[in-house]
Amino acid sequence: MENRYDPLYTKTGDAGETGLFDGTRVSKADPRVDAYGEVDEVAAWLGLVRAQSPGEDIEEMLLLIQRDLFALGAMLADPRHRIAARVTKATLGPADISRLERWIDQMQAAVPPLRRFILAGGPGPAAMLHLARTVCRRAERRIVGLGPDAVDPDGIIYVNRLSDLLFAMARVVNARAGSPETVW
Repeated sequence: MENRYDPLYTKTGDAGETGLFDGTRVSKADPRVDAYGEVDEVAAWLGLVRAQSPGEDIEEMLLLIQRDLFALGAMLADPRHRIAARVTKATLGPADISRLERWIDQMQAAVPPLRRFILAGGPGPAAMLHLARTVCRRAERRIVGLGPDAVDPDGIIYVNRLSDLLFAMARVVNARAGSPETVW
């Protein structure tokens, strides 16, 4: 039996361009490509956090968030906003934002109230969550920089809430590990 597969390389990007979902060819330095690249980086960091066993509940949340981030990336790669009509998993909406808010509330209830600024750190998974939070904020800035019509407003709200959730998760991971927070 012959092993048939599609090659990972297409050679269509060899000149520094990539294709968006509508077929438009743009520079790989295009702000839209930069924005969905930042979203992809957040998802990759969350995969690394999951590999560190931060706790089953957090791992399950992060897996769902990674799926959401793929949807956001698809939305950003679709300048004419057509993919959502064809691919229902490529959408984010109020229910997804509410889910993040519920998780934030759940995480905050598990740690003491925050009275001072804290420095990022702690055991591996907590430190990685802090790093993912900063990448998420950078992705948010890139998305906002595209202008108000670049993506559905729920996409921007989603990444805003996500960075808050990643901060709350880092605090929970530190608390569960008995690692004290370093105040500034």
